[in-house]
Amino acid sequence: MLEFRTQGFNGYAVKYSPFFDSRIAVASAANFGLVGNGRLYILGLTSKGIVAEKCPHPSFYTTILPPLSPSSPEYPAKDSLYDLAWSESHENQCLVAAGDGSIKLFDISLDQFPVQSWQEHKREVFAVHWNLVAKDTFCSSSWDGTIKIVCPSPPLQSLPRPSSIQSSHMRPEKSNHKDPQWSPQRTDSLLTLPTHSCTYSASFSPHSPSILSSVSSDSHLRIFDLRTPSSASNHLTCSIPLHTHPTPPQHVPQIQATPASEALTHDWNKYRAPFIAAAGVDRQIRTFDIRNPGQGPLAVLPGHGYAVRKVAWSPHLSDVLLSASYDMTCRVWTDGSAVGAGLEQEMGARAGGGDPSAFGKGRELGRMGRHTEFVMGVDWCLFGAEGWCASVGWDERLLVWDVRAVMGQ
Repeated sequence: MLEFRTQGFNGYAVKYSPFFDSRIAVASAANFGLVGNGRLYILGLTSKGIVAEKCPHPSFYTTILPPLSPSSPEYPAKDSLYDLAWSESHENQCLVAAGDGSIKLFDISLDQFPVQSWQEHKREVFAVHWNLVAKDTFCSSSWDGTIKIVCPSPPLQSLPRPSSIQSSHMRPEKSNHKDPQWSPQRTDSLLTLPTHSCTYSASFSPHSPSILSSVSSDSHLRIFDLRTPSSASNHLTCSIPLHTHPTPPQHVPQIQATPASEALTHDWNKYRAPFIAAAGVDRQIRTFDIRNPGQGPLAVLPGHGYAVRKVAWSPHLSDVLLSASYDMTCRVWTDGSAVGAGLEQEMGARAGGGDPSAFGKGRELGRMGRHTEFVMGVDWCLFGAEGWCASVGWDERLLVWDVRAVMGQ
């Protein structure tokens, strides 16, 4: 297990680079994100441990914060940083979501930071996510109850509107001319999607450039399809109450209900397009098939002692996911989709050591309890041997560890 101290700053989010297996970014905040500055760390994994990769030119920050030393790995910000996302089209660019309602795009190969900034949200931005298919847009969600879809301007030259967005997002019909709503110098969002409640998490589907989802404080999972007419629904195609009863077989007793509570996180399955995992304040992880929203969750995974702050499906295995919680643990789960019929009692089998709220074949596979404060973020490494991941928490530590080492614990 490798460790790096974000001294004076509490970790909120961690992301592996989609281009390099040895590069990690961490978004953090001073004073637990309640007041003060934020800081973005760009770190490298080496044979000597975790080291700083690059620092910004100090002259850019003299009007914001005191200059950093040349050996510093941090990019400072005026407000807390709650989330980050690596660009899917540029290996050196990284987005951050800030507590002042701004979104900033950093380029770690340049001496001037950030290269672009957006200030449209009226409250804290709690999530940013890059479009994994089109690769030229990203979405953000905020406590102001909106989701913004943004196309960053090319930093060095003017380029035509990417055809993937023309055909899949705003223009279902074929078109050979540039989108009049978009220009390389555009600094505002392409589209705003209202959720009417504090939206903690939003992300594009990894299987479609035009479908995105969100979870909010009203305990709903929302699915938007940008190919549909906006009309009165604002591209909303599905709204799933997270705390609905699962639908068990006839011979299985009704599952114990839980009251609705805030949903804090969700993630799309990387191999099964319609499947999403969501979790939040009620300490349970639920999986859903958005093709049949009325059936309720496919699996309910209890076990965490406090709210679940982050869930992430494995990029290597279709049934495995990782979670981070305020109970200071990271846990590895299977949703049971790969479990043989002879091992469990069909869909009504209980998990979690007889917990009456458990449902489905899913179960906990292991846990990591080395953090000493709330664990706020986790992420999987996309490369190399499957199982490596990173986690950050309010204990001012980044931990890089192997999930396989905690199996069965």
